[in-house]
Amino acid sequence: MAIDARTKAILKHAGLNRDISPTKKFSLPPSTPSPRTSIQSLVAERPFARVEIVILRKYPRRYVSNQRYTGYVAAACGRDETGFTGLVLWGKQVDEVRVGDIVRIEAGWTRRHAGELIISSGRNGKLSVIEA
Repeated sequence: MAIDARTKAILKHAGLNRDISPTKKFSLPPSTPSPRTSIQSLVAERPFARVEIVILRKYPRRYVSNQRYTGYVAAACGRDETGFTGLVLWGKQVDEVRVGDIVRIEAGWTRRHAGELIISSGRNGKLSVIEA
């Protein structure tokens, strides 16, 4: 099956101007990030698309071993321009994140603990350090 000229032009405009044969697989460029959610608009027990916070404090790590997770966990707290929140760091995130870093959490979840909002990337989300 041949690719027509219109499809080639569209793919070239999208930055995919390399060899585009029907048998060759290619990936689309990364999509634009989902809109940022502010801490003030987060709702407990609901997932969120993307949050960016500044880490204000990081607590010592501890080792956890149970049926659902085995590894290191640490608590942290952070803020954006609308408020403060707690943050749970899992596994390698514990060593990657430092006080003063700006982090982005994508596809995360929220919980309420002792009346305070807690967020985390969980199993399916992603935490990345934007600025150190």
